[in-house]
Amino acid sequence: GAKMLSFLGGGSYAHHIPPAVDQLLLRSEFYTAYTPYQPELSQGTLQAIFEFQTIVCELFGLDIANASMYDGASAAAEAALMARRINKKNRIVASEALHPHVIGTIRGYLSGFPDAELVLVPIDPETGATDATKLKEAVTEQTSSILIGYPNFYGIVEDLRAVRELADGAKALLISVTLEPYALSLVEAPGALGVDIAVGEGQALAVTPQYGGPGVGLFACKSEYLRQIPGRLCGETVDQDGKRAFVLTLSTREQHIRRERATSNICTNHGLIALAMTIRTALLGRRGFEETGARCLALTEYLKAGLSKIAGVTLPYSGKTFNEFVIRFDDGDVAGRLRKLEDQGILGGIELGRFGGNAGDLLLAVVETHTKEDLDRLIAALS
Repeated sequence: GAKMLSFLGGGSYAHHIPPAVDQLLLRSEFYTAYTPYQPELSQGTLQAIFEFQTIVCELFGLDIANASMYDGASAAAEAALMARRINKKNRIVASEALHPHVIGTIRGYLSGFPDAELVLVPIDPETGATDATKLKEAVTEQTSSILIGYPNFYGIVEDLRAVRELADGAKALLISVTLEPYALSLVEAPGALGVDIAVGEGQALAVTPQYGGPGVGLFACKSEYLRQIPGRLCGETVDQDGKRAFVLTLSTREQHIRRERATSNICTNHGLIALAMTIRTALLGRRGFEETGARCLALTEYLKAGLSKIAGVTLPYSGKTFNEFVIRFDDGDVAGRLRKLEDQGILGGIELGRFGGNAGDLLLAVVETHTKEDLDRLIAALS
């Protein structure tokens, strides 16, 4: 069949992945999901993990990163559990503008802790960001952590500085959740905004979307929380001959040693996808990363401008966006339009009514491989 023109996003993005990434993954030294159990024998694998951790620290602007989690949703849930261990409080406040699957995963993880309480804060219907007044009401002295999307599920870049002030007042940890890592090419790093734990999904920088997976969870935090971080940590040292060597360090946090007292029960990480992300970001470089982000933003603004001129179509939220945004159809018929688009070879985005959102809302994502001709084709098809 013919290739479809896709505007699907919602946490899984079809950015360009060069053939070199897949080719290098196929090397026999790397082609396994396992972190080695006799790790010092596998210096190449360990160095790749170390480089991955370094990249994640740079992306998030934080001190420590682990060797990866299963995906962005599990990373967010692990962050909430980590905050509970740190401050011994049980109230987790999360924005309803987080991806619904992230909220569901957090809820699932917390189900094993009867004393844990998850409080969801609605969005501001004007901006599409978390409602600041409702958030202030939800955050109390019992609050362990506040989880905010950056950008959120609707593509809105949230104001983390304002949330940081709320967290300080409650002595709570601030956790940011970033499912589109290319956004970090243009927005300020979470660490620079006072975030304690930054988590995210690295799929967009590693592999193309494949029926929802696989992904790779990104997890970084301030150095003071080092001993509470879940997952594996690769460190750099010197051997008895004074040569640089890589080791798995602080392993006493992990389940193969501490069992039920471990910081997490995560074991085999997504090492192969983490390697793919490491290769991709190395090929991109800082300049390529920023240029890709700038192209995504420019194309997104072009599409927003074009769609907003169509009768019966509005942009319901005023908040700033990166490469993803919501449009609203006055007649509410999203499903009908998606069927018509599909007939024309276009995957037209995500129907937000299926996820508890407004029945007339459609979520669209733009990537650097789109052309203006692609965007004009979508605009014409919806006109």
